[in-house]
Amino acid sequence: MAIAPPDAGLQTWKVTLSYDGTDFRGWQVQPGEPTIQGELQDALGRITGETPLPQGSGRTDAGVHALAQVASFALRAPIPPENLHRALNRTLPSSIRILEARTMPSGFHARHSAISKIYEYRVWEEKRECVDICPPFVARYVYVCPWSLDRDALDAAAAALLGEHDFASFAASDPDLTTRSESASDDQRAEEAEVRATVRAIFASAWQRRTSEAGAALVYRVRGNGFLHHMVRNLVGTMIEVGRGALKSAEIPQILAARSRSAAGPTAPARGLFLHSVQYDH
Repeated sequence: MAIAPPDAGLQTWKVTLSYDGTDFRGWQVQPGEPTIQGELQDALGRITGETPLPQGSGRTDAGVHALAQVASFALRAPIPPENLHRALNRTLPSSIRILEARTMPSGFHARHSAISKIYEYRVWEEKRECVDICPPFVARYVYVCPWSLDRDALDAAAAALLGEHDFASFAASDPDLTTRSESASDDQRAEEAEVRATVRAIFASAWQRRTSEAGAALVYRVRGNGFLHHMVRNLVGTMIEVGRGALKSAEIPQILAARSRSAAGPTAPARGLFLHSVQYDH
């Protein structure tokens, strides 16, 4: 079967966006639910009269935030990038901001063209009652941990994740998959199939302490070529178990080898997770 050439009237776009995921049911459109993808599609429709389904670099879960998510779509409207940028920010809710809008070659795709992604997870140690209190204006964006965590143990656990591994033990089944698949596009179904493969490469994995006027937080930053559903949150939940002494960092290879979700630790809450950035060849 011959493949139809790209529509010469369509222009591919790349937008970089930041959002507070607290009040959304994640990235992907779901019937009757507020989602980032749905809000962006609706905004494009109000601005241009066209409603392409924006394709994200990845699907952040309900309650997860993004510092620099990337989405791609195609439009016929001959609108200058700075005008689309400005119009989107005027149309979208204040919890979603467009950082950049630019035209791209027709072959660009936010997910398929990505070579790696960086996630951050933020932990607030509220280990001393009435002393290490998490400020209420920070609490939406961190996991408030009641334990004192051993930094050396955390570092050792993070280092054990470097390289290419089968991360099946850190992947969760998606309870919303059936609901979402009913209205999913062919591209989204292809993404679901791709995510089911569980081997991923981790290029960087480390903890750091970050201090601000609000106080100090522990931040886990990880860069990899792809991430499974709940993978970063399950990695963090397991490493917190190591940090508080319930597991040993030397057990990480055994957990990976088990290829069983029950072998790993609990899932850390969504509110502490941020999609930090997406990397491309260009």
